[in-house]
Amino acid sequence: MEIMSQKLLLSAKEIDIILHRLACQLIENHTHFEDTVLVGIQPRGIFLADRIKQILINDYKLSTIKMGYLDITFYRDDFRRGEKPLEANKTKIDFTVEDKRVVFIDDVLYTGRSIRSALTAIQSFGRPIEIELLTLIDRRFSRHLPIQPNYRGRQVDAINQEKVKVHWIENGGEDAVYLVNS
Repeated sequence: MEIMSQKLLLSAKEIDIILHRLACQLIENHTHFEDTVLVGIQPRGIFLADRIKQILINDYKLSTIKMGYLDITFYRDDFRRGEKPLEANKTKIDFTVEDKRVVFIDDVLYTGRSIRSALTAIQSFGRPIEIELLTLIDRRFSRHLPIQPNYRGRQVDAINQEKVKVHWIENGGEDAVYLVNS
């Protein structure tokens, strides 16, 4: 029988503090967000993107935040490798990214392959001036591609078979980040 252990990396309070810091860092670089759009990467980046947007609107009174969701399923380099067929998520981008500053938002930066896929997928919506990356967790020693976040919540050194699991209240759970050893 396989025993899984998990260690709490971030509590709900710590996540809240990090989200506010990330929102402030975005404001420092994008001020009023006239030429900036936020894009949550499906499926797990959308919860983080929604939270960041709510903080920007509610706490900092920025009302012009444009946000969308990007599905990268069929842009992944491993999408035909699995046994079961992949199910696509929804892309919801009702604005052009042409000449905009795009901020990709995802929960965990691991190998960098999801971000590479997002870079390809976003081209269908125009040519951005700049693309940045915001991630809650940066798994530092597991990158397969030379991709780094511009905004990072916490750096985690997960090794061997350890996985980082992000839980959100909106996804039927709690706000917490765990290091899971399987």
